[in-house]
Amino acid sequence: MTKTRDHGGGLDAAIAVHGGTRKDWLDLSTGINPAPYPLPQMPQDAWTALPDQAAFDRLYALARSFWNIPREAAIIGATGASALIAALPRVLPQGEVCIPGPTYNEHGAAFAAAGWRLGQDPSHALVAVHPNNPDGHLWQVSDFAAAYTVIDESFCDTIPGQSLIHLAARPGTVVLKSFGKFWGLAGLRLGFAVGDPKIIANLADILGPWQISGPALAAGAEALADPQWADQTRLRLTKDAARLDSLITATGAEVIGGTPLFRLYKVKDAKAAQDQLARHHVWSRVFPYAPDWLRLGLPAPDRWAQLEAAL
Repeated sequence: MTKTRDHGGGLDAAIAVHGGTRKDWLDLSTGINPAPYPLPQMPQDAWTALPDQAAFDRLYALARSFWNIPREAAIIGATGASALIAALPRVLPQGEVCIPGPTYNEHGAAFAAAGWRLGQDPSHALVAVHPNNPDGHLWQVSDFAAAYTVIDESFCDTIPGQSLIHLAARPGTVVLKSFGKFWGLAGLRLGFAVGDPKIIANLADILGPWQISGPALAAGAEALADPQWADQTRLRLTKDAARLDSLITATGAEVIGGTPLFRLYKVKDAKAAQDQLARHHVWSRVFPYAPDWLRLGLPAPDRWAQLEAAL
């Protein structure tokens, strides 16, 4: 049996303890944009036909333009960044991998499942979550000297000026991009790996054909072709993150990190704070390794009053 890993979400368990229905709850336990990209009208064949190469080519061309991907780098999409995280350890030369933490735990789980040694030596392989989840730490180019480097930019679309996508042109390097978080469509399941053509080709062999659904191809292409929405969304997320900080620090908490999609606070007792919020049907994120850390995502534009009442 696969061991359950520590994540945000888990709203069903919160409902079982504190009651209510899913629509009653304000789920702030994840870092997903609460005002998602408006889904376009889907062409009928997006549902009924196998995705064709033209749809993949269009999506990848738009992704290259949106993220300013180097020409030397290859790209592949999949059903979310998580699918790529699971596959990457199987296509890299096995050895020891350094995954500085605390950070998103799926990377370590994936490498361990593939038989890698998890250690502190970054010379062979290094995984860097940029910005880091949960503290928002940003990596620098000078940090990377490993033979194989995975840079997870799942939350970097809120701060594109900090992206390290240009490093995708380096041999042995892969940059991951998540569609669901910034565009708020996590259920669509779409993510990208960009980097060393040999590694990307090996990923393609593992993922097989039609690894992105027709609806995801169509919606992803529309969103990536809409930079104006992206610019407006970044402004709103930055403003809302500041508003959230103001509310939470007024209760005595301290901001210790985060991104415009989630904020990390130091509190006296994170579990007690989570329970207090849950009594008002607001779900938050706590960490087993840091009893004074509380992480909150952003409320939807029409749900701020529920959070304010919970505080």
